[in-house]
Amino acid sequence: TLCPFCGARNEQNEPAGFRQKTVNLEAGRPLLEVALSRMKESVSDARRNKVRILTLIHGYGSSGKGGVIRVECRKSLDYMKSRGEISDYITGEDFNKRSGRVSHLLRRFPELANHQYLNRGNKGITLVVLK
Repeated sequence: TLCPFCGARNEQNEPAGFRQKTVNLEAGRPLLEVALSRMKESVSDARRNKVRILTLIHGYGSSGKGGVIRVECRKSLDYMKSRGEISDYITGEDFNKRSGRVSHLLRRFPELANHQYLNRGNKGITLVVLK
């Protein structure tokens, strides 16, 4: 690709700039299978489009004990991480500046300092770090 400012060729495969996306997996109150399918397609789409951070909104569950979509999404992310399909993921409850993993991520992507869920302890979201 060419730099839009100076015309120089960009030798990297990544576009300039940081890209993040948010996907609401619980929109429309889907069944578990639909939500998991939506999550997997969202991760694939994000990879194709060079998104670096994907925020998944899966909710915490109406029971107040943690919903099945949340639990199963995180199990799927564990599997995707073990297969090298994603770099990492950070649960919403662990997404705060005091966490070592988050500090490292903030150094890598300073734009995340403005993320709406940072330091909120939100159990209804998970951030996916893509390669």
